[in-house]
Amino acid sequence: MFEAISFNGSSISLLDQRALPQQASYLTLKTPKEAAWAIHAMAVRGAPMIGVTAAFGMALSLRDLREDESLEQAFQNAKQQIHTSRPTAKNLFFALHAMEDAFQEALREGLSLKGAQERLNARALALFREETQRSEAIARFGAGLIPTGARVLTHCNTGSLAVPGPGTALGAIKEAFAQGKVKEVYVDETRPLLQGSRLTAFELSSLNIPYKVIADSAAAGLIEAGKVDAVLVGADRIAKNGDTANKVGTLMLARLCAVHGLPFFVLAPTSTIDPDIEDGSGIPIEERNEAEVLMLSGTLVAPPGARAFNPAFDVTPAGLICAFVTEQGVFQPPFLGSISE
Repeated sequence: MFEAISFNGSSISLLDQRALPQQASYLTLKTPKEAAWAIHAMAVRGAPMIGVTAAFGMALSLRDLREDESLEQAFQNAKQQIHTSRPTAKNLFFALHAMEDAFQEALREGLSLKGAQERLNARALALFREETQRSEAIARFGAGLIPTGARVLTHCNTGSLAVPGPGTALGAIKEAFAQGKVKEVYVDETRPLLQGSRLTAFELSSLNIPYKVIADSAAAGLIEAGKVDAVLVGADRIAKNGDTANKVGTLMLARLCAVHGLPFFVLAPTSTIDPDIEDGSGIPIEERNEAEVLMLSGTLVAPPGARAFNPAFDVTPAGLICAFVTEQGVFQPPFLGSISE
């Protein structure tokens, strides 16, 4: 279908998601700073794919280092650059921790610059494979929750652009369609950056899966009319108690589903779970530039001088979630302690 990201040991090739669906263009990233920029600018997005990009970026931290320079300083400088690129996605910090462990192990073993570089490359590629395997398992487990003939609704993008492999929520929808179970997919456009209409629709189109793009605010009417059988979403960070941060607009869907008795499922790898945060009140919510709301494709859509509030995520209480799907299986409430890290 397409390759969203690849790594050859000296650079990252990244499908620039800002240009989709009009153009499939690739960025070549050669430094941790460039990887951090791509994450912050949302040339890459989706929590697991952000984590993989962070890992590859850290693998580049020693790329141009001389033998007489400090490995530790170069690594920590790179880590700081990437650490601050986006605050909400847990997978970014999961990946940084994994790369730190690999780096410190290389130092303890007294590896040369080349040896340390090889160790970082190997760990980053391993993390990519691990996230791919998690995605494949989530898609299989999630498809089992979708009834035959289902009309499903999804928010943002959780497919192969957001996650190595088939994806999480969208991966399950793809798998269920392959099994003959999905009748149609409703795709929230996902304002303000339109990850649904630009990216999810792009993936569904490439697979010939029937879908309709809807304005985010149309979801209530569809659900009220009984035209949706299940809602599946991803996650960017899950607190210990199951409270879940996901793309802004997710909370609205969860509350609609609760009112109408509709299944609301969260699909995410265990690398998205943050056991150090007790509940959703501790999840940092990124607030992005006001221009993302005030402009559309470079055109101002509000009066000059207008202000905007632009949180990238909202938090859905665990009590509104019918089940979590991870690579370990399907978890029903209560979730506390039932999902291992």
